[in-house]
Amino acid sequence: MKKLLPTNALFVFLILSSSIASASQDNTSDKLEHDKWLKLRFSAQHERLIPIIAVADMFFACNKAKNSGNANYQVKELVEDMDRDLLAEKLITCLAGAATKSDIALNYGLQGCFFEQLSGLPQQKKLERMAIVVASISSLSREERQKSFSKCVTDQTISYLK
Repeated sequence: MKKLLPTNALFVFLILSSSIASASQDNTSDKLEHDKWLKLRFSAQHERLIPIIAVADMFFACNKAKNSGNANYQVKELVEDMDRDLLAEKLITCLAGAATKSDIALNYGLQGCFFEQLSGLPQQKKLERMAIVVASISSLSREERQKSFSKCVTDQTISYLK
């Protein structure tokens, strides 16, 4: 039997691989400098976008998991086009009584965020990576999941400022 990487290491690998994939398109130092500049230049907008993107990630994955309705939403569409109050209502309905700060909402948020982070990959690779993400989520502590979600949403938000 093959030795498997510890789940935490695998999850860190996923975070790093998505960062590496996006960094391969630009010089890493140039990208970091550009991201810093974006954060400073658009910090108010960045801070305003973070909760919207977090809710969009949660709703996207919840909706996908439950096949709620016939709408096939994309995270970008939810962030850019949907009224934020309507988005929040849709999330609350999809969570069916679970709080937005619950573990289930956090898990959906991670899934949604990584789904968007991996969206540039070919379908088969994306499915393989998402299976690893979903498996990894269950073995992480709430604190580790919260840190991963915060990092993922922050990185995701930067892409909306570009």
